Amino acid sequence: MNTLAEAWHWLTDPAHWSGGDGIGHRLLQHAVLTAVCLVVSCLIALPVALVLGHLGRGGALAVNLANVGRAVPTFAVLVLLLLTPVGQYAEGPTVIALVLFAVPPLLTNAYVGMRGVDRDVVRAARGMGMTGRQVLVRVELPLALPLVLTGVRIAAVQLVATATIAALAGGGGLGRIITTGFALASTPMVVAGAVLVAAFALLVEGLFEVVERLAPFRVRGRR
Repeated sequence: MNTLAEAWHWLTDPAHWSGGDGIGHRLLQHAVLTAVCLVVSCLIALPVALVLGHLGRGGALAVNLANVGRAVPTFAVLVLLLLTPVGQYAEGPTVIALVLFAVPPLLTNAYVGMRGVDRDVVRAARGMGMTGRQVLVRVELPLALPLVLTGVRIAAVQLVATATIAALAGGGGLGRIITTGFALASTPMVVAGAVLVAAFALLVEGLFEVVERLAPFRVRGRR
């Protein structure tokens, strides 16, 4: 209980919220890193998953290959990247490692969502004279969108939790509070950093839930 009380005292101390090493600055760094990695991951995974799901070919292989990446620890990928020329760039290794970590849930959910669309609806759309692109954009994607958004939500929350590894590569974010706490042998500081990461992840989860609830009915669908 003493540790929790000290962690709360550390969090509520105004001095820890300002400055270059303050919570506010670290939180902003963490949010930017998460957003960049999420956008890059979506740009890589979603087009592939949507096209393969539409064609119905090669998707299972792509999903299985992507899921193999889940067996490789993100920290191990980060360490290996630091030993390559990519390690010369500030946030390069961290971004690549996190993107590889976020691709599997995005790819899997989007592909499953596309293949889960009622084939009778697709055939009816083709019977109406729709082209393949029109079927993809106007029929399959809207119906698959609930699962696609679920994949984005899962990836976002996982990125928030895992982006703490940026501190191990000399980057910023909330992970710096945890690593600094370890360096100073300050357990309250470590606990405070962990609480901040958990709270941020819950906030992101809540925001996605709100967005899905406020979205049109056809987007929300049923999970």
